[in-house]
Amino acid sequence: MRERITFLHRPDDALDPKQLQLQNDTLHVTFLKAAREDKLTVGLYELPQELWRALKQCYELHIRWISPNPYLSVAPFVSTASPGLHVFFTPQRDKSADLLCPLLSKTFGARVDCRTPEDTFIHLPVASKRFASSAAFQHYQTLPSLTDLATYLHQRICPEEDESCRRRAASLKSADYLDIDYDTLSQSLVLSAFWHSPPLTEAWDERIDKSKASDKVEIGVLASEKPAQPEELSLAGFLAVVGEDSKPNPTLFSFPSRHHVAPSTSGTEYSTAFLEPIGLHPTLRLTLSSSTDPPTDGCALHTYLTLPSSLFLDKYQLSSSNFLASKNLHSIRSLAGETDLEAPIWTVSKWGSTLLLELAPPPSTSGLRSAGTVKEPGGSWHADVPLHLRYLPPNREGHAFVSVAWPIVFWACPSDEGTKMSTNPFDRVNLGYDGLFGPRTMFYHLQPASGGESLLEEILVPVLDMEGSKMKWVQSGTVTTVVLGFLWVCLKLLAVNRGSLGRKGGRWKGD
Repeated sequence: MRERITFLHRPDDALDPKQLQLQNDTLHVTFLKAAREDKLTVGLYELPQELWRALKQCYELHIRWISPNPYLSVAPFVSTASPGLHVFFTPQRDKSADLLCPLLSKTFGARVDCRTPEDTFIHLPVASKRFASSAAFQHYQTLPSLTDLATYLHQRICPEEDESCRRRAASLKSADYLDIDYDTLSQSLVLSAFWHSPPLTEAWDERIDKSKASDKVEIGVLASEKPAQPEELSLAGFLAVVGEDSKPNPTLFSFPSRHHVAPSTSGTEYSTAFLEPIGLHPTLRLTLSSSTDPPTDGCALHTYLTLPSSLFLDKYQLSSSNFLASKNLHSIRSLAGETDLEAPIWTVSKWGSTLLLELAPPPSTSGLRSAGTVKEPGGSWHADVPLHLRYLPPNREGHAFVSVAWPIVFWACPSDEGTKMSTNPFDRVNLGYDGLFGPRTMFYHLQPASGGESLLEEILVPVLDMEGSKMKWVQSGTVTTVVLGFLWVCLKLLAVNRGSLGRKGGRWKGD
């Protein structure tokens, strides 16, 4: 087993070496104000049987969970996705993956709506065949916390005498995101969890132990430095291997990064809301800062939406350039999943759809704005995404709640031909949207606007009222219409029949 723990503190928070005490097989960290990432690598056959048997059915499996609670990203941990549980999966050739869905329900909770990958997962399009790290299928659903996973690890994975394991499992309840990765080539499971700050205290006070002689525990306490190249990130601080080093070693290193925080000139925040009234055709509005200049030449502003099966986008509606311009949209770059325009919810088996849209921000100078673009007063503008509601099952209330995750917004920019993103030790792939771009694309992420309590929108949508007066009128009207239609058809048939008999009678008399 290998473990890497990385603390990222602000450059302003000077680190005193006394805050790091390395003794034998233990490192003591005291009063450290920092973000934190824990990365654990476990061999396949070190896992319980129910886990490795399910993983053996997968060629690759990538699970991404993102908290619905907004948090401040810290470089190099700036990549993100819509809040909820994302499962990216490629099956073994000619093998069934019948153990995957039961495992997801057991580890993440019974609310995970996964029957079989064939019935529930959607097929993912890939823009570049060279981008080999993109999985073939995706499942998604909202999941507010990792409480069920923490309970599973506590009860099924951690030994009773291992208090450290149980404490680490419980800490996942406060994580900002969790990544779980497996692939056949490495034959190992990698878990990565991130916290932008300590969950209950102002700073970290930790004792980090090396539990087994065969384990390797690496610790890094780092801060961002100004990089030499714009596509790079530079980190400086201390590194130590617990049980091998007698003291932390100073370090400074740089690497190309696929993901960056958008610079202030490119707009740093956005917000999401649904326009009222919502009705059967909800409109999702993105509000962005007016200072949305591209970070570099050749960049394009995008939003990536993860829509539940109750909502869908009509791609034919967005085929008109004039309509797109009126919404500050440029084009649909990708649409995958359940896109049937007529299907009610009870005929839809898969979880929903994904949508990549290129936005059309108005020019910074108001006098140069093109017709149709909409710029908000107060230095902001908005882009509207028209959606449609599927017919939902009727109920007594006449309405239902639908949860919609906030989309993410980012600039996609080309990088130099020689840039090697794979050298980034903190790189994240299989986020859903990254496979829709080339392997050297750089992403500059905008942050969700601060002040929001959740990155999930709960919208109230209309459904048929089963017991209300309207339902009775619909039932009565339907029966009346069917009866009247039947009588009208019968009368027409009788009239035709009488006319036919009359003509035949006239011929007989003439004979």
